Amino acid sequence: MSNRVISPVNRREFLEQVGRMSLGTAVAAGLAGATAAGSEPQPSKPWQPVSDRKVRVGIVGYGVCQFGAAFGFQDHPNVEIVAVSDLIPERCRALMKACRCGQSYESLEVLVQDPKIEAVFVATDAPSHPRHCREVLHHGKHVMSAVPAAFGSIEEAEQLLETVQKTGLKYMMAETSCYREDCYAMRQIYRAGGFGRLVYSEGEYYHSSPKPIDSFKGWRIGLPPLWYPTHSTAYYIGVTGKRFTSVSCIGFNAGFPENRPGANRYNNPFSDEVALFQTSEGGSSRMLMCKGVQGYVVEQGRVFGEKGRMDGTRYQGAVKMLPDLARPALPPKVPAGGHGGSHGHLTDEFITSILKDRQPLVNIYEALALTVPGIIAHQSALKGGETLKVPQYNPPQA
Repeated sequence: MSNRVISPVNRREFLEQVGRMSLGTAVAAGLAGATAAGSEPQPSKPWQPVSDRKVRVGIVGYGVCQFGAAFGFQDHPNVEIVAVSDLIPERCRALMKACRCGQSYESLEVLVQDPKIEAVFVATDAPSHPRHCREVLHHGKHVMSAVPAAFGSIEEAEQLLETVQKTGLKYMMAETSCYREDCYAMRQIYRAGGFGRLVYSEGEYYHSSPKPIDSFKGWRIGLPPLWYPTHSTAYYIGVTGKRFTSVSCIGFNAGFPENRPGANRYNNPFSDEVALFQTSEGGSSRMLMCKGVQGYVVEQGRVFGEKGRMDGTRYQGAVKMLPDLARPALPPKVPAGGHGGSHGHLTDEFITSILKDRQPLVNIYEALALTVPGIIAHQSALKGGETLKVPQYNPPQA
């Protein structure tokens, strides 16, 4: 079969047709990225509730990004917000208002003792994520965590894995790229065989930051770039479900004050890191996190396979039938939210995994596969690009 191109010309028409017609007959249609008007593609099927039960949720964290209220838990028909918490009283009051919740606690450690709460969204500072998630799980509650799953520590990553395994509770990392429109489409095409094995892939997180973003106790100041890798690594792990096996990484210093010797708690000299991974498919993958590219803030990726490729929302390949590429429908009052309209989808995925008693998309194994390679990549950068092995985290075989 000859290659055909789906070009970004008429997104809505393509999304209505895709999945029920061959690529050849859909060639005049398109899966485009965000339109000027910011309209969402129409899912092929309306949202259908899987239960009338409400999961009783606690939310912790309302920092600079105000993520505690940004993922739409308070709007989901299968959620009751029981209580919220933030260590800073004025932020806690603001979170109560944003979540339309009348109960608060002074800390996560107190909130998790509430027997009414079944699940907790941990939107706290990144260094605390693994400790906070373990605390939630130890108190018998499911947990969804902001990224990353672990913060520079392989030991903490493995402690979190052990806790999830011992408790048998649901853990999900809310990696936004996994539900960006392009990454979601790539995953569907990959699963349908439209790429074959990936020869090469790229994931890029550029966040121009001449001054550090404000953060709790200054944790972002001098942060090793690939300790925050998941917006990029999702464009391989979140597409294929496969793994990175080794890495060579190069660091770059854009001259920011916080990367001078002794200027940050991490002894990190790099503002930018670019890693080349070998994959378990035998291919290679370039993943980066860069703050030094002036005025550029974007999360994006590309995949190149034996049978097809996709650059952003442009797919070229040869398949007999494309799957449905539209993201699932959201409950009527749940906003798609930020990071490419991913927030609402992540919340719905987590809640649905509890209601249906199944593993969420970004479970503990995928979360560590997205996070830990960045920790190893930073070690490689500190060693001048030395190739290092990446630990493997795979679910037990059924």
